[in-house]
Amino acid sequence: MKKDNILTALFFLIAAAIVYLFYRLIVPFFLPICWAGVFVIVFFPFYKRLLRAIKLRGLATLLMCLLIIIVIIGPLTYLLVLLVKEAADAVAVVNEWYLSGKLKELLTVDIPILQTLRDTLGKYYDISNLNLDEIIRDAIQKVGGFVVERTGWLVSHGTRAVFDFLLMVVAMYYFFRDGQSIVSRLRRFTPLSEGQTGIAVEQLNEVIQATVNGVVVIALLQGLLGGLLFFVTGLPSPVFWGAVMAFMSFIPLAGPTAIYLPAGVLLILTGSVVKGLVVIAFGAIVISQVDNLLRPLLISGRTSLHPLLLFFMILGGVAVFGLLGVVLGPIIAAAFTILLKVIEMRLHPDDTPPVEKAAGP
Repeated sequence: MKKDNILTALFFLIAAAIVYLFYRLIVPFFLPICWAGVFVIVFFPFYKRLLRAIKLRGLATLLMCLLIIIVIIGPLTYLLVLLVKEAADAVAVVNEWYLSGKLKELLTVDIPILQTLRDTLGKYYDISNLNLDEIIRDAIQKVGGFVVERTGWLVSHGTRAVFDFLLMVVAMYYFFRDGQSIVSRLRRFTPLSEGQTGIAVEQLNEVIQATVNGVVVIALLQGLLGGLLFFVTGLPSPVFWGAVMAFMSFIPLAGPTAIYLPAGVLLILTGSVVKGLVVIAFGAIVISQVDNLLRPLLISGRTSLHPLLLFFMILGGVAVFGLLGVVLGPIIAAAFTILLKVIEMRLHPDDTPPVEKAAGP
């Protein structure tokens, strides 16, 4: 018995050392591998359709990777470069307005509704020392500084960025080609029965697809429409403000309205009444309605994450992983909810649906 205990302890010690060494070897390539996984998860349904049409797995995989590079990654990279430039320009403009007093002048215009709101809040809170122009300037500086800080390494580490991109493409190719077999092998290590494992994998896939399709895609579309609106109406930094609107769409109750409504009011106050009304009307009728119109079509009966959980997971994901966290945060949250489902199935196996109802990934 003593010998068996020693051998067991030695096995776990060696296993821990191997896992640690594996972690040290793989962690430098964490970002490109994660980005590859994100693209594969999002576009795997399209890959299956392409595979059914072409029949040749290698060719279909290569075409899918090229399509993602040309249609998705290329334009996103270009927009990212513009975003960094416009973020710096937006901060400079706001600072200039602040120093010249123009920002304070715009914020102190006598508007009956705002005055009523100030009087109402003044009954409960002391807002006499509230300096709104400084708050807005600091907010713009923080947002712009965050964008520049998170993406500026592309300029200073160009060689590493190209290397990571190539690694991502290679990983994406093999994830597309061998992804199903990898998932099948991993399913053998779960403590669940085959039917329970199928149910867990199916639900995880549905949650991820619903979250990415119903939230991330809608946010990108709202940001794109908002950026085009700013560009057409001549508002400054359309790419930057479009990106801000895309991020604001993750915030419950606020959304892109928090950006286009003040922009429209600002145009009206500065004399561009028609443009201001166009911004407000287009934002309310088109941008804000994108969520209501497309969410049912994109989710199509799948189970999505709760908006509050999704909001915190995106904020936490951005804080930990940077830009990757916008997508990785919801995926981790989806995995966490399925982990709870697995624990529930282990504790209450009698409530698990029959095996024949389980489906693969």
